[in-house]
Amino acid sequence: MAEPLKHLIGPNTARDTAEAVARASETFDRAAFLADILPVIDDLELMQRGQCIADALHRHLPDDFEQAASILHSCLPGPEQGGLSGWALLSFNQYIAAHGRRDLVTSLGLLKALTPHFTGEFGIRPFIAEEQDRALAIIAGWANDPNHHVRRLASEGTRPRLPWAMRLPRLVREPSPILPILEALIDDPEDYVRRSVANSLNDIAKDHPDLVADFVERHRAGASKDRLWLLKHASRTLIKKGHAKALANFGFEPLSDVTVTLALANDRVSFPGELGFEVRLRNNGIEVRTVLVDYAIHHQKKDGSLSPKVFKGKSLMIRPGESLAFAKRHTLRPITTRVYHPGVHRLEVMLNGVVQAGADFELTALQTPMTGSGATIETR
Repeated sequence: MAEPLKHLIGPNTARDTAEAVARASETFDRAAFLADILPVIDDLELMQRGQCIADALHRHLPDDFEQAASILHSCLPGPEQGGLSGWALLSFNQYIAAHGRRDLVTSLGLLKALTPHFTGEFGIRPFIAEEQDRALAIIAGWANDPNHHVRRLASEGTRPRLPWAMRLPRLVREPSPILPILEALIDDPEDYVRRSVANSLNDIAKDHPDLVADFVERHRAGASKDRLWLLKHASRTLIKKGHAKALANFGFEPLSDVTVTLALANDRVSFPGELGFEVRLRNNGIEVRTVLVDYAIHHQKKDGSLSPKVFKGKSLMIRPGESLAFAKRHTLRPITTRVYHPGVHRLEVMLNGVVQAGADFELTALQTPMTGSGATIETR
C-alpha cells in the first residue's frame, strides 16, 4: 500500500529546512524553529504540514521581507552546492504568498528562482489576484526564459481554474490578459510547457467556449504536429460538449448521410456491473466522412432527473457505402465522485457532437447497499 501523501513532508523536511536556513543566516535559531514544528507535524495533513513550517519560518526569519527572501534564496540549490528542492519548498511558496504581498517584484523573483526545483504555481496566484496588471507584466517576460520550468510557470500559474489552487475570478470572467502569454508559448520546444498551455485554454473554454474556438481557428493555419495536438487538447471539453466550431476546427462537420444503429447487449445492469452495447455506422453518401463517435451516460439523480456524462469514443474514417461496427463495455462501479441511484438510465451515441441514437437501461441495486471508496448506490 502506498504511503499517505502527507508523508511527502515530515520531521526530516523540517530538519533539512532548519539546516539550510541556518547555513544562510547566522542569527537563525535552529533549535527554536524545530521546537515549533516537531511536536505537532505528525498530526497534520500535507498542506497543513507545509503551512506549519511556513509559519515557523515567519516567526524565526527577519521581519523585513527582502532580508528574509534573500535568506530563502540562498537555501535553493546552487551551481556548486546542494540545497532544498522538491516538497521541502512547498512551505516557501506558502511563506511568500502570505508575507510577500507588499513586495511584488521580490516575491515573484523568488518564486521564479525556486520553480526549477519544485514549482511556484501556487505561490504566485495571490499576487495575480491582488495586482493582476503588475503581476502579469512581470510573468509575461518569463515566456522567453531559457529555463522551461520558468516558462511553464508563466502558463500554469496563470490558469484561471488551476486544480487544487485558489481560483482567479477576474481571469475566469475575462481571460484576454493571459492570451498573449499562451500565444508566446504555443510552439514551445518542451511538451511539458505545451501541455500546460493546452490545459489553460481548456480552463478558459469552460467559461468562454467561442473565444477558445476562435483562438484555435486562428492558430491552425500552418500548424506543426505538436501545435495541432496542443490545439486539439485545448478543445477537448468543447469537443465533448459538441461545440460546432470546435468540432469543425478538426474536420468534424455535421453529418447528414451517416446513419447510426445502437444495440444494447443488456438492458439491466446490477451494480457494480457493465453495460455492453454495439454501434453500427453506415455512410450513405458519396464522400469519405470523418466521424467522431462519443457516448453519454445519463445517470439518474436522487430526484429522478437525469444528469449526462460524456465519454470519449473513437475517431473513424468511413468511405462511401461502407459500414462499420464496434462494441463497447461501459463499467459502472464505485467511484468517489458519484452516488449511483437505481432506476432508468440512458445511453446516447453522438456523432461529431450531435446525438444520433439512444436507448434506456435499468440500473438495479444489490440486496445490500453497495459502498466503496466513498461511493454508494442508494436504494429508495
